[in-house]
Order: sequence, then C-alpha cells, then structure tokens
Amino acid sequence: MRLAVVILNYNTPGDTIACLKSLKQAKLPKGLHVETTLVDNASTDDSVDLIRSKFPEVRLIENITNQGFAGGNNVGIKAALEENPTHILLLNPDTLVDQNFFVSILNSAITNPKVGIVTPLIYFAKGYEFHQKYAKSELGKVVWSAGGQLDWANVYGTNAHVDEVDKGQFKQIKDTDFATGACMLIRRQVIDQIGLLNQNYFLYLEDLEFCQRAKRAGWRIVFDPSIKIWHKVSQSSGIGSSLNDYFITRNRLLFGLRYAPLRTKLALLKEAIRFLISGRPAQKTAVADFFTFKLGKGSFLGRQS
Repeated sequence: MRLAVVILNYNTPGDTIACLKSLKQAKLPKGLHVETTLVDNASTDDSVDLIRSKFPEVRLIENITNQGFAGGNNVGIKAALEENPTHILLLNPDTLVDQNFFVSILNSAITNPKVGIVTPLIYFAKGYEFHQKYAKSELGKVVWSAGGQLDWANVYGTNAHVDEVDKGQFKQIKDTDFATGACMLIRRQVIDQIGLLNQNYFLYLEDLEFCQRAKRAGWRIVFDPSIKIWHKVSQSSGIGSSLNDYFITRNRLLFGLRYAPLRTKLALLKEAIRFLISGRPAQKTAVADFFTFKLGKGSFLGRQS
C-alpha cells in the first residue's frame, strides 16, 4: 500500500504541527509507504515558516488564495497523485492519530476491493467535548463520529453516536451513509472514476457530495472502528454563525436539488423562498447566490472582508 496523506492548513500552525507530530510518532508497518503533503490555504500568519522549520521532510504547497476545503484539498490530492499512491487519506489539521493508526489502516476494511472509502472512529480530543458531563476517566473516549447518517428529508448529514462514551461497543465494521472529511481514506480507483471534491461547495457538504458520487458509482463506504483519531472540534463556525448560515443554506440547495427525492426538492425550494423573504442576511445571500450560480467561494466571504 502506498498511502498519500493530505492535510490542509489555514492559520492553525499549532494544531497542524501537533497533527504532523502524531503522524510521525505512529508506528509504520512493513508493506506501507507513506508520503505526506501539506497544503497551506493562503494563511495570513507564520504557518508556512513554522511548519517548514519543524517538518522539512513534508511536501509543502502554498496556495496564493484560500480555495476552501474542497479546492485546497484538491490541490493536495493532485500533487499526491503524481507519486502514484494506491490510497489517499484526507486528514484535518486539528486531529491527532492513534499510535497504531497506520497499522490499522493497512489491515482495515479498505483491503476489501469493493470498499472505496473508509471512515474511522473519531473521538473528541480532551477538552473539546460538546458537554461537560463526563468523568475524567471518560475524556478521550467520547465519540464525535462513528460513521454518518444522511437525513434525506431535511438534507443534513449527521455523525453517528455523537457524545457516546466508548465502552467497547464499537467493534463492528459496517456500511455507512458517508465519511466525514475530517478523516477520509479513499481508494485511488475511486478518484480515477468519479474525480475530485466538488469545488462548487467550497466549504461544508463537499464530503457528502463526494461520498454520494462514490456510492452511485458502486463503491461501498465503510466505518472501521479499528482506526482511531481525536478531533479538536472547532465551535468558531458552528450552527448559528453567519458563515455556517451561508454555506449550509446554499450547499443544501446544491446537494439536495441534485440528489434528493422529488418531495425533498420541492420542500427545499419552498424553504428557499421563505429564506429570501424572511431569512437571516446570510441565508438570503446564500439563496440569491445559488439561483444566480455564484458557487464556490460565492459572494459572502467578499462581503465579510
């Protein structure tokens, strides 16, 4: 197995360095070759200098402009494909991997030729849980994602088993609706067949869309709990923020009107009209941008600068 790890950084050198350090400390089994590509998405801080000084062996690509999650990762994927990997791993910079991370990947469900994408068991990093209800001994074992479920009626993807404490119940490999972009192990043939992440999305739901294309092309998407990571879940662009309002509103239309059942499509259009009349400012902008084909970065970020 030739594994290409792609990490996207934007003004988070501390998290990114910690992520790279955890990867470096993970055991590297025989039969696995790993190359890491770090894409800096036009950071405005000293990310590039700090990362390069600490990890000179990592391939570092500097984007001139912020291309969003989809576009930034696509830059890394394209560069990684030049080394002819058998698998691509998209990994968020605010994650930490288990010491047996690579060992688990090598022996994971991805070895099944029908499996195109694998998502791991993802815990909240200690101190980043949504709630403060856990015993000290439970911290680091609180689940953020154990696969994903797609609510077609409302066009939302939700992580499975959020807030549950892992007490040994996650042992079964199982098919799942989607793999979160926080950690997505992809077979090379999937990308060859369906292409890259859809840059029309820029931010949010691009992982759902990529997985939907993979499923429709006949690939299985699987949750494998033997692979474990920890996620420093950010609250800065959470539900209620204008950034979330804009991209979730616009991209639900983009995704739903392409893939959802007819009844849901009609409900989305009805909701879009309501947003235009009485929605929050970011929602109004999102709907207007969708219907005027202002996709990708759209007009919202320009108004915020």
